Parts: sequence; C-alpha cells; structure tokens
Amino acid sequence: MAEDAFDLVVVGAGPAGYVGAIRAAQLGLRTALVERAEPGGVCLNWGCIPTKSLLHTADLLRTVRAAARFGVSVGAVSVDLAAAVAQSRAAAARLSQGVRALLRRHKVTLLNGHARLDLEGGRAGARDRVCVRVQLAGGGERVLRAADVLLATGARARPLPGLAHVDPARVWGPREAMTPVRVPASLLVVGAGAIGMEFASFYRALGTEVTVVEMRDEVLPGEDHEVGAFVRAAFEADGVRVLTRRTLADARTHGAGVRVRLRGADADAGANAGGTVDAETIDAECMLVSVGVTGNVEDLGLDGTAVAVERGFIVADAFGATAQPGVHAAGDVAGPPWLAHAASHQAVACVERIAGHAGVQPPRTDRIPGAIFCHPQVASVGLTERAAHAAGHVLRIGRFPFSANGRAVAAGMGDGFVKTVFDAGSGELLGAHLVGEGVTELVQGFTLARTLEATEEDLMQAVFAHPTLSEAMHESVRAAY
Repeated sequence: MAEDAFDLVVVGAGPAGYVGAIRAAQLGLRTALVERAEPGGVCLNWGCIPTKSLLHTADLLRTVRAAARFGVSVGAVSVDLAAAVAQSRAAAARLSQGVRALLRRHKVTLLNGHARLDLEGGRAGARDRVCVRVQLAGGGERVLRAADVLLATGARARPLPGLAHVDPARVWGPREAMTPVRVPASLLVVGAGAIGMEFASFYRALGTEVTVVEMRDEVLPGEDHEVGAFVRAAFEADGVRVLTRRTLADARTHGAGVRVRLRGADADAGANAGGTVDAETIDAECMLVSVGVTGNVEDLGLDGTAVAVERGFIVADAFGATAQPGVHAAGDVAGPPWLAHAASHQAVACVERIAGHAGVQPPRTDRIPGAIFCHPQVASVGLTERAAHAAGHVLRIGRFPFSANGRAVAAGMGDGFVKTVFDAGSGELLGAHLVGEGVTELVQGFTLARTLEATEEDLMQAVFAHPTLSEAMHESVRAAY
C-alpha cells in the first residue's frame, strides 16, 4: 500500500476537478487528481462535447436542405447515423486525451480509481489533516494525505419514478440518446430543459416524430418567458409536439415501444376541488428522461464528517468551503447552476483561496452565461425580465429581431431576437436574452458587459461591425433608450 503526501487532493476530473487541479499546480501546490473513468468528466465524455457534435450533424442537415434557396443544388440527403455517432465519440476521446496531456504538463498526479475520505486516518498536522483512500482501478489501495481535499464528483441524471413496467431498453438517458444504433420512428422526451430540448431538436432533424412533455408552464422554464414562447413556437412549426403542464401518470411497455399516460400538472388540485382532470395517452418507440440531476455524493466517506448534504448536493459556501475543515466542494456536486464553465470558475476560486491567493472573488451567478444548442439556439446572462421586476427594479426593455438585421436576412437566419433588460434608474444592464442562429457566441459580449457593470451609455458608445449579427445586440440597447 503506497502512501503519499500532497497539498491538495481533487476527487473527480470533470470541468471543476481538472481545471481546479491545474490551477492549484500553477500556484505551486503539489496536487493529486483521482478519477474513476476518463478525464474530462460527463461534460466532455458524455455531455457537452459529444452532443454538440451530434447537433452539428443536425445543423448540417438543415443547411443542406435549405441550399436550393441559395442556388446550390444537391441530391437526396441521407444520414449515416453510425458515422455521426463515431465522430461524436472521436471528438470526446481527442479532448479527453488533451486533458491528460495538460495534467502531465502541469505535473498533476492522476490516479484512476475510487476515492473515499478517511478523516480518522488524518493527522493532527495542518498539512496532512485529511486522508483519502483510493481503491485503484487496477487493484490495490493508495493512501493520500493532504491539507485540503476538493470534491468535484459532479452529478448524474435524476431518475423518473413510475417506470417499473417499462422495458429498460425503451427508456433512454442522455448517454443512450448519444449512442443510438438506429433512428427511432418516434420519441417521447420527458423534460423540456436544455438537455431535453437539444435532443428533441437533434432527433427531429433526423426525421423522428418527437413529443416533448414538461410539467411547468413553458419549455426552457429557466429562460426568459419570451424566449421560451418563441422556442416552443419554433419547435411546433418544425413538427414537434409540445405538451406543458403535464406529468407522468403511468408508463408501460406496449408492443415494440412504450405507452405513457399523462395528466395535468395540477391534477391533484383539480380532483380535490371536484374539477375535471385531463388525461392523455402517448405511444412512442422510446422515451428520453431528462428531469434534472442529483449530486454524486454516495460512497465518498462523508458519514461522520461535518459535511452537509441537502437535497442530494453538498452544502458549500461561495468559495467551496464545507463545514468540515479541509474539505471543499465545487461544480455540479455542490448544486446549481449545473454548468461546466461555472464549475471551472468555482474550482479556480476555491483553490486560489486555499493557496492564499490575494483578491480572490467567487463567480457571481448573475454573470454566468447559459447556452442551449437546440434549433433555434438560446443564450442568456443575468436576470430575466420577470426576475428583475420581482427584485424591485424599474425596467427599460429593448428588443430587436434578427429579421431586421442585414447579415441575418442575407444568410437566411432571420428568425429570433435579442432582448435586453436594464435598470431604468442606473442604466445598468441587468440581463440579456437571445434566441436565433449563432447566439451562443454573441452572448459573450453581454457577459463581458455584465462583468464590467456596463450601462446603456457604455453599450451605445460601442461600435459593432457591419454587417454582422452582433449589430442586433446594439440595436436592442437602442430600442430600450
């Protein structure tokens, strides 16, 4: 049994773990990183990266189908699904190898295995107060001692209850949806958040009959209400059936697929009041469950420690500190916003604080952008209109459609808009909400503006190149003032 001393042990090599480990090494901390699977975590290997490859396949399909409008003639268009999946897996593998190379370059010790805290095995000294026991994937145990441990074990898809009578082969999670052996004729997507809507968009482009079910009032419930309404209309225009305010009442295997009975989300209240409860039955070849995530907190050795777990996530402060001295948490395992880029910044702030780095500031949630790669794309940063109003702001709202933007019209990208939310008194940009082609790149301009606390005057003084989609950002500000 080998035993080693480190300044920091990081558990989990996803966007929080590997970025935090590298930053720690840059700051002079002797760092070990423990990972059960491949470096990069779910995001790189089974989430953000491979799905973007598949969605690029869908975007290419849409582009080719629209080519005749721009004078380009093509023959019959078909999809080689196996090749598309292989390309997505190759992208993930390449980037995972890149993470390995970065870790080697920064002299981070990477261990493949399962880590558990053993505080009883810690010592009184401040530099080895935490003990981490690693069951190595190749057999044997390695004991690591460190002053600090960063738990960055991520999260996994939350299971949907009520599926005991469904053939498991017919129930997909994101991983199964990323590696299909054939295109299903029909697909029921349960959950209209970012993951559900991206997969709905992908499979619809391949010709699948898609139904999306969401328990809340609108799709993409975390986005601005105008954006959600626009995306719903766009999906429905593309042939996707969207059902909101519905919950699963029953699900069973039916023939070569699954039969699901839905009820209104307020069914119990309606029944108690003597009202009528709507019910609906849907048949589909497969169903994709995307109803949120739960933290990977099991078997980490947290029992008997002061580390608190609430609603499936580790409780930590803005710098990742838990109630247990020397134990920290960052990324999805510590709760929302469940974004890879947020996880990375959380981990960097945490390790900089551990290293005694001066001037460390934790990431502010209202300055973290979000990007959804469905068709149309969605991006946002800051407060929605309703959230800003609820916070007591008097608002000025700007809107500008891409249908009035020269670059968008010239390229056939006129669907969508840019919406900006300002405080009427100070002129501060409170939020920006975009929907349409390319907006996942445009949002960075507004993210910088939020970070620098820019006002409408600052944004109106900026010069945007013509003709570009970014001009819609400028025009949205002008529309507010």
